[in-house]
Amino acid sequence: MYRSTDDYLQISGIKHFRFCRRRWALVHIEQQWAENSLTVSGNLMHERVHDDGFTEKRGRLILSRGMPVRSDRLGITGICDMVELIRDDEHGIAIYGREGRYIVNPVEYKHGSPDEAGLWQLCAQVICLEEMLVTDIPQADIYYGALHARKTYDIGQTLRDDVENAVSEMNSLMKRGHTPKVRAQKACRSCSLYDICQPGLSRRGSASEYVKGVLSEE
Repeated sequence: MYRSTDDYLQISGIKHFRFCRRRWALVHIEQQWAENSLTVSGNLMHERVHDDGFTEKRGRLILSRGMPVRSDRLGITGICDMVELIRDDEHGIAIYGREGRYIVNPVEYKHGSPDEAGLWQLCAQVICLEEMLVTDIPQADIYYGALHARKTYDIGQTLRDDVENAVSEMNSLMKRGHTPKVRAQKACRSCSLYDICQPGLSRRGSASEYVKGVLSEE
Protein backbone atom coordinates (compact mmCIF):
# COMPACT_ATOMS: atom_id res chain seq x y z
CA MET A 1 0.00 0.00 0.00
CA TYR A 2 1.33 3.44 -0.96
CA ARG A 3 2.30 5.68 1.91
CA SER A 4 3.24 9.33 1.45
CA THR A 5 6.57 10.37 2.92
CA ASP A 6 4.63 13.21 4.58
CA ASP A 7 3.29 10.56 6.96
CA TYR A 8 6.71 9.18 7.86
CA LEU A 9 7.81 9.46 11.48
CA GLN A 10 10.82 11.59 12.34
CA ILE A 11 13.90 9.67 13.45
CA SER A 12 14.64 12.48 15.92
CA GLY A 13 11.42 11.53 17.72
CA ILE A 14 12.73 8.07 18.60
CA LYS A 15 14.97 9.49 21.34
CA HIS A 16 11.95 11.29 22.83
CA PHE A 17 9.95 8.05 22.71
CA ARG A 18 12.71 6.08 24.45
CA PHE A 19 12.98 8.75 27.16
CA CYS A 20 9.20 9.04 27.60
CA ARG A 21 6.28 8.00 25.38
CA ARG A 22 4.21 10.92 26.63
CA ARG A 23 6.97 13.40 25.77
CA TRP A 24 7.11 12.03 22.23
CA ALA A 25 3.33 12.30 21.83
CA LEU A 26 3.23 15.87 23.17
CA VAL A 27 5.85 16.94 20.62
CA HIS A 28 4.90 14.89 17.57
CA ILE A 29 1.14 14.39 17.97
CA GLU A 30 0.07 17.52 19.88
CA GLN A 31 2.85 19.69 18.35
CA GLN A 32 3.91 21.17 21.69
CA TRP A 33 7.45 22.18 22.56
CA ALA A 34 9.45 24.12 25.14
CA GLU A 35 13.16 24.79 25.48
CA ASN A 36 15.44 24.48 28.49
CA SER A 37 19.20 24.75 28.87
CA LEU A 38 19.74 21.11 27.86
CA THR A 39 17.73 21.33 24.63
CA VAL A 40 19.33 24.65 23.67
CA SER A 41 22.84 23.25 24.15
CA GLY A 42 21.97 20.17 22.11
CA ASN A 43 20.51 22.28 19.28
CA LEU A 44 23.62 24.44 19.14
CA MET A 45 25.83 21.36 18.78
CA HIS A 46 23.73 20.03 15.89
CA GLU A 47 23.76 23.42 14.15
CA ARG A 48 27.57 23.34 14.21
CA VAL A 49 27.64 19.82 12.77
CA HIS A 50 24.90 20.14 10.14
CA ASP A 51 25.66 21.71 6.79
CA ASP A 52 23.23 20.22 4.29
CA GLY A 53 24.92 18.92 1.19
CA PHE A 54 28.42 19.60 2.54
CA THR A 55 31.10 16.97 1.99
CA GLU A 56 34.76 17.00 2.91
CA LYS A 57 37.48 14.66 1.64
CA ARG A 58 40.38 13.67 3.86
CA GLY A 59 42.56 11.16 2.05
CA ARG A 60 40.61 7.89 1.93
CA LEU A 61 37.83 9.36 4.07
CA ILE A 62 34.80 11.34 2.85
CA LEU A 63 32.69 13.19 5.45
CA SER A 64 29.07 13.89 4.51
CA ARG A 65 27.21 16.18 6.93
CA GLY A 66 23.44 16.59 7.25
CA MET A 67 22.63 13.57 5.06
CA PRO A 68 18.87 12.95 4.57
CA VAL A 69 17.88 9.30 5.13
CA ARG A 70 14.68 7.27 5.23
CA SER A 71 13.29 3.76 5.47
CA ASP A 72 10.22 3.02 3.36
CA ARG A 73 9.83 -0.30 5.18
CA LEU A 74 9.48 1.32 8.61
CA GLY A 75 8.10 4.67 7.46
CA ILE A 76 10.76 6.83 9.13
CA THR A 77 12.86 9.71 7.86
CA GLY A 78 15.46 12.11 9.22
CA ILE A 79 18.93 13.60 8.99
CA CYS A 80 22.25 11.97 9.91
CA ASP A 81 24.58 14.40 11.65
CA MET A 82 27.50 12.92 9.75
CA VAL A 83 28.17 9.86 7.61
CA GLU A 84 31.75 8.74 7.06
CA LEU A 85 32.54 6.98 3.79
CA ILE A 86 35.76 5.05 4.33
CA ARG A 87 37.55 3.92 1.14
CA ASP A 88 37.89 0.14 1.13
CA ASP A 89 37.94 -1.37 -2.35
CA GLU A 90 37.95 -4.93 -0.99
CA HIS A 91 35.09 -4.83 1.53
CA GLY A 92 33.19 -1.63 0.67
CA ILE A 93 30.23 -0.84 -1.57
CA ALA A 94 29.93 1.38 -4.64
CA ILE A 95 28.67 4.92 -3.97
CA TYR A 96 27.01 6.78 -6.84
CA GLY A 97 29.26 9.50 -8.23
CA ARG A 98 32.32 8.27 -6.32
CA GLU A 99 35.27 6.29 -7.58
CA GLY A 100 36.10 3.13 -5.63
CA ARG A 101 34.18 1.33 -2.89
CA TYR A 102 33.41 2.48 0.64
CA ILE A 103 32.44 1.30 4.12
CA VAL A 104 29.59 3.40 5.55
CA ASN A 105 29.82 4.64 9.15
CA PRO A 106 27.20 7.07 10.59
CA VAL A 107 28.26 9.34 13.48
CA GLU A 108 25.61 10.91 15.73
CA TYR A 109 26.49 13.93 17.87
CA LYS A 110 25.04 14.21 21.39
CA HIS A 111 25.53 17.03 23.88
CA GLY A 112 25.20 14.86 26.97
CA SER A 113 26.44 11.50 28.21
CA PRO A 114 25.66 7.99 26.89
CA ASP A 115 22.07 6.81 27.20
CA GLU A 116 19.76 4.30 25.54
CA ALA A 117 17.74 7.00 23.75
CA GLY A 118 20.70 8.17 21.68
CA LEU A 119 21.59 4.60 20.79
CA TRP A 120 18.04 3.96 19.53
CA GLN A 121 18.27 7.03 17.30
CA LEU A 122 21.62 5.87 15.93
CA CYS A 123 20.20 2.41 15.22
CA ALA A 124 17.30 3.94 13.27
CA GLN A 125 19.80 5.85 11.11
CA VAL A 126 21.71 2.62 10.47
CA ILE A 127 18.51 0.84 9.38
CA CYS A 128 17.76 3.67 6.94
CA LEU A 129 21.26 3.70 5.46
CA GLU A 130 21.30 -0.09 5.07
CA GLU A 131 18.02 0.03 3.16
CA MET A 132 19.03 2.98 0.97
CA LEU A 133 22.53 1.73 0.11
CA VAL A 134 21.82 -2.02 0.19
CA THR A 135 24.60 -2.77 2.64
CA ASP A 136 25.22 -4.02 6.19
CA ILE A 137 26.37 -1.63 8.92
CA PRO A 138 27.26 -3.67 12.02
CA GLN A 139 28.70 -0.73 13.98
CA ALA A 140 28.24 3.03 14.27
CA ASP A 141 29.51 5.88 16.44
CA ILE A 142 28.24 8.58 18.80
CA TYR A 143 30.29 11.62 19.77
CA TYR A 144 29.43 12.94 23.26
CA GLY A 145 30.06 16.64 23.77
CA ALA A 146 29.97 16.40 27.55
CA LEU A 147 32.74 13.78 27.47
CA HIS A 148 34.64 15.10 24.45
CA ALA A 149 34.78 11.48 23.36
CA ARG A 150 33.54 9.23 20.59
CA LYS A 151 32.22 5.73 21.25
CA THR A 152 31.61 2.86 18.82
CA TYR A 153 28.50 0.70 19.30
CA ASP A 154 27.54 -2.70 17.92
CA ILE A 155 24.16 -2.46 16.17
CA GLY A 156 22.91 -5.93 17.10
CA GLN A 157 19.63 -7.71 16.45
CA THR A 158 18.19 -7.09 19.94
CA LEU A 159 18.70 -3.34 19.54
CA ARG A 160 17.20 -3.43 16.04
CA ASP A 161 14.15 -5.32 17.31
CA ASP A 162 13.65 -2.80 20.13
CA VAL A 163 13.75 0.10 17.68
CA GLU A 164 11.42 -1.54 15.17
CA ASN A 165 8.92 -2.40 17.93
CA ALA A 166 9.09 1.20 19.15
CA VAL A 167 8.45 2.55 15.65
CA SER A 168 5.47 0.22 15.31
CA GLU A 169 4.02 1.54 18.59
CA MET A 170 4.72 5.15 17.56
CA ASN A 171 2.85 4.60 14.29
CA SER A 172 -0.10 3.14 16.20
CA LEU A 173 -0.25 6.09 18.61
CA MET A 174 0.08 8.57 15.74
CA LYS A 175 -2.79 7.00 13.79
CA ARG A 176 -5.00 7.07 16.90
CA GLY A 177 -3.89 10.56 17.88
CA HIS A 178 -3.41 9.23 21.40
CA THR A 179 -1.16 10.78 24.06
CA PRO A 180 -0.39 8.13 26.72
CA LYS A 181 -0.24 8.82 30.44
CA VAL A 182 2.92 8.30 32.46
CA ARG A 183 3.95 8.02 36.09
CA ALA A 184 5.96 10.92 37.46
CA GLN A 185 9.65 10.08 37.81
CA LYS A 186 12.78 11.87 38.98
CA ALA A 187 13.83 12.41 35.36
CA CYS A 188 10.64 14.39 34.70
CA ARG A 189 12.15 17.44 36.41
CA SER A 190 14.83 17.74 33.72
CA CYS A 191 12.30 17.54 30.87
CA SER A 192 11.67 20.78 28.99
CA LEU A 193 7.97 19.82 28.71
CA TYR A 194 7.43 19.35 32.45
CA ASP A 195 5.08 22.32 32.85
CA ILE A 196 3.09 21.30 29.77
CA CYS A 197 2.98 17.61 30.64
CA GLN A 198 2.11 17.93 34.36
CA PRO A 199 2.94 14.24 34.99
CA GLY A 200 1.72 14.39 38.59
CA LEU A 201 -1.84 15.02 37.43
CA SER A 202 -2.04 11.58 35.83
CA ARG A 203 -2.20 10.04 39.30
CA ARG A 204 -5.53 11.77 39.84
CA GLY A 205 -7.26 10.05 36.94
CA SER A 206 -9.07 11.56 33.98
CA ALA A 207 -11.62 14.38 34.11
CA SER A 208 -14.42 11.98 33.16
CA GLU A 209 -13.49 9.65 36.01
CA TYR A 210 -13.52 12.60 38.43
CA VAL A 211 -17.02 13.65 37.30
CA LYS A 212 -18.33 10.10 37.62
CA GLY A 213 -16.90 9.95 41.14
CA VAL A 214 -18.61 13.19 42.17
CA LEU A 215 -21.96 12.10 40.73
CA SER A 216 -21.77 8.72 42.43
CA GLU A 217 -21.16 10.44 45.77
CA GLU A 218 -24.23 12.58 45.26
